[in-house]
Amino acid sequence: MSVDHVDITSAQPVIETGRFVLRPLRRSDTGLISLYAGDERVARMTTSIPHPLPPGATEAYIARAESPARVEDVWVMDAHGHEGAEVMGVISLKRMDRDQSEIGYWVAPPYWNTGHASEAVRALVEANPGNSATMFASVFQDNPASARVLVNCGFEYIGDAEAFSVSRNATVPTWTYLKRFR
Repeated sequence: MSVDHVDITSAQPVIETGRFVLRPLRRSDTGLISLYAGDERVARMTTSIPHPLPPGATEAYIARAESPARVEDVWVMDAHGHEGAEVMGVISLKRMDRDQSEIGYWVAPPYWNTGHASEAVRALVEANPGNSATMFASVFQDNPASARVLVNCGFEYIGDAEAFSVSRNATVPTWTYLKRFR
């Protein structure tokens, strides 16, 4: 993993991994992000993706990710330079107070159980582009695969909580994880 360069349009680093790059979202990603985020299996494992995905939701998401006033950096997992798909999922890092950030991610179903989520999380943690002292993450308790990704990337379990899932229209039990850097 290496931070290759900074994307000038968003001042967000492009991060290289062994099989793909993490790069800022761009408008040309709209179709594939809509396809995958519109999959109920993906939406149900996130707090914020509605199902069905309404028209314009992906465009609005990308516009927020491109905004200079954003509080969250979002990268797409892009393997087109490695003879793979241009969009395999997304990963984000939301800035919080006290040098903390929260990591979130989803992977498109064709790439489940391939190690892409672990590779993306590991790369983002190693790059730590916001120079965070700590990173948090939470996953729904009915998604143990995402919990394994976090543990495999050095996060430690710190407790149970709940989060509202837009697609489920319900509060769902979560596991919360922490990665300390200092």
